[in-house]
Amino acid sequence: MKVLITGNAGFIGFHATKKFLSKGFDVVGVDSINNYYSTKLKKDRLNEISKFSKKFKTKYTFIKGDLASNNFVKKIFKKNKINIVIHLAAQAGVRYSLINPYAYLRSNLVAFTNILEACRQNRISHLVYASTSSIYGANTSLPFKETDSTNHPLQFYAATKKANEAMAHSYSNLFKLPTTGLRFFTVYGPWGRPDMALSLFTKNILAKKHINIFNNGNHTRDFTYVEDIVEGILRISKKPPKINNYWNAKRPDASSSKAPYRIFNIGNNKRIKLMKYIEEIEKNLNIKAKKKFLPLQAGDVPDTYADVTSLIKIIKYSPNTNIKLGIYNFINWYKEYYKV
Repeated sequence: MKVLITGNAGFIGFHATKKFLSKGFDVVGVDSINNYYSTKLKKDRLNEISKFSKKFKTKYTFIKGDLASNNFVKKIFKKNKINIVIHLAAQAGVRYSLINPYAYLRSNLVAFTNILEACRQNRISHLVYASTSSIYGANTSLPFKETDSTNHPLQFYAATKKANEAMAHSYSNLFKLPTTGLRFFTVYGPWGRPDMALSLFTKNILAKKHINIFNNGNHTRDFTYVEDIVEGILRISKKPPKINNYWNAKRPDASSSKAPYRIFNIGNNKRIKLMKYIEEIEKNLNIKAKKKFLPLQAGDVPDTYADVTSLIKIIKYSPNTNIKLGIYNFINWYKEYYKV
């Protein structure tokens, strides 16, 4: 089986590529290696993947390019007999979407259209793509269920991900393309992005600088360890969705369809207070953080909490790494990688 993993120089894409290689899949990785954050980190991830593929003696090919170019995407599929697509490439970052929405338009909508078209034309057996917990937006009914309303996104990033889910459904309906959208909940772990809270907190605490704590520290998050996320991706990739014969058009279930379409939450199924998360970082660094409390930022969701009942039912799996182990692993990696 040959798998195309887009965004494979990214945080989740890096771990997903290693996971699939370790299970004997041939992997084609694609990334533009843009400069949204450190290109060095992205290139170091790619070097790690190359070493890893040699260890498992699996076939790995990396292709650099922009998925918003339709000709580029067509060439990838023409040259490689792809069976499964794991689409993780996207412009990430909630706050950046307030500054540069056009980056999200190109990376999250145009590129996704090209992927959908290529999957249709090449009869791909399963398209798995990244969505986000941010899609629940103004909804405050916890835990978030896949059947909940997602009609009130709070920022453009979430709006593009909601659009991805709708676009995928249209292709599942029209062309019977099996698609599965995965709503990730606050992913963290080794090789994480430097613009994410865990990296920012760690960097500033080590430098004896203050850390910005938004919403005056009242956030709660369903922190999900990256290895748990990619285990979920692997298992789901092997179970393409089928038509739900019990789907009721008069009372539509938003998580499934009469088309081969499915939506899953992937989260740890636990609400953790942000201040507890910070305490674990402080313990691992053995440094007390200087804290600057700030109000809720535009576009921020106060709480996230995943209901993973469907995930457990369909793939018999639920993320379960606790933050003590997850942060411990991250801090060890951070100190080694950044030599601090």
